[in-house]
Amino acid sequence: MTLITTLMLGGIAQAQKVVFEEYNLDNGLHVILHNDPSAPVVITSVMYHVGSKDENPERNGFAHFFEHLLFEGTQNIKRGEWFKIVSSNGGINNANTSDDRTYYYEVFPSNNLELGLWMESERMMHPIINQIGVDTQNGVIKEEKRTVFDNRPYGNYIAVVKENMFKNHPYRWTTIGSMKDLDAATLEEFQAFHKKFYIPNNAVLVVAGDFEKKQAKKWIQKYFGTIPKGQDLKKQIFAEKPITQKINATYEDPNIKIPMLVASYRTPSMKTRDARVLEMISSLLSNGKSSILYKKIVDDKKMALQIGAFTYSQEDYGMYIIYGLPLGKGTTANLLKEIDEEIAKLQTELISEKDFEKLQNIIDNQFVNSNTNVEGIAENLAKYYLLYGDINLINTEVELFHSITREEIRDAAKKYLNPNQRLILDYVPVKDQVQN
Repeated sequence: MTLITTLMLGGIAQAQKVVFEEYNLDNGLHVILHNDPSAPVVITSVMYHVGSKDENPERNGFAHFFEHLLFEGTQNIKRGEWFKIVSSNGGINNANTSDDRTYYYEVFPSNNLELGLWMESERMMHPIINQIGVDTQNGVIKEEKRTVFDNRPYGNYIAVVKENMFKNHPYRWTTIGSMKDLDAATLEEFQAFHKKFYIPNNAVLVVAGDFEKKQAKKWIQKYFGTIPKGQDLKKQIFAEKPITQKINATYEDPNIKIPMLVASYRTPSMKTRDARVLEMISSLLSNGKSSILYKKIVDDKKMALQIGAFTYSQEDYGMYIIYGLPLGKGTTANLLKEIDEEIAKLQTELISEKDFEKLQNIIDNQFVNSNTNVEGIAENLAKYYLLYGDINLINTEVELFHSITREEIRDAAKKYLNPNQRLILDYVPVKDQVQN
């Protein structure tokens, strides 16, 4: 585990600086090395700049599909052997997909760095993409969709929010995608998607942990340097018109008995200063049981079983989502009224110095916690390079948050959180299941 030494200087958490080296291979693969000998483990990870937003609108779910498919096997790793190799060598591995990127990683004892690099190079250069693998993972993903979304209480509310908040941008569909689209896709379409996006010049390799740098560079060149560069990618830019009138939507969920209020506002790219201000507003309103909304609506007035707000951060646009479950005879309309009162205060009054100090403490804790282990550092290095275009944010983003003023919090609430700029989603039980 990476040891982080933290102290307070001028109100800002000073964590031990994350030191790294970065360079490019001739094929365009960006390499980041972070040496940390505090524990005998090493992470090899690759983040590809491909997510659900890069899909054909008629083939939703390809990026998430490849998160699964690229564990099927390679020319040199037989089908079904990937996880056996990792576990038999004392390692763990996983992958995840978002709207914007796909991330694969292995954590091995430090004496298995070469193995981790070889496996990730195999995934990039020699994957077997055949009908057997496609059919197998199709079944796996269908079961995941049933379990995580379709049969889970409130499991589809993000999907409904997205399809109402975005009309032109590919953020309008979910990462898991459409089972109908996946069923209709041909093997050749999957192969073409892989050839286009899973290339060294659309990826970043991070090695973090206990390793000898000179040897690591030799292995990186050996296993990744010979992978051919792919065609240069030109990402399409999608713009959304501003929301100027309230959007109303209803969704019936057969898995619930209590309706849920959802209010969602479209926000700017996570790379912007305003997005960070909105993150602070989210923390102020609903971070923990001492937050404004929880204390007022759940504790004091006992109007809700649960209340919350969070920023859904994305590369091109984001969302600010508030949700609540009414208690007893309470209604979602009453919850919305209480929420709007608190937002109106943020729009017209400066938050107290005490609340502002509390926010800064939350920021400090989040900053330190995000870099407390080498796995988190590896993912942050990849994320800040690939999505933010500024790898140094791993050390400096906390300073950006601390430079935000109370006036900016007021102004951001006034700019983005107005009733005519949002979706109001009534997420309700089917009619014969409504709680009496």
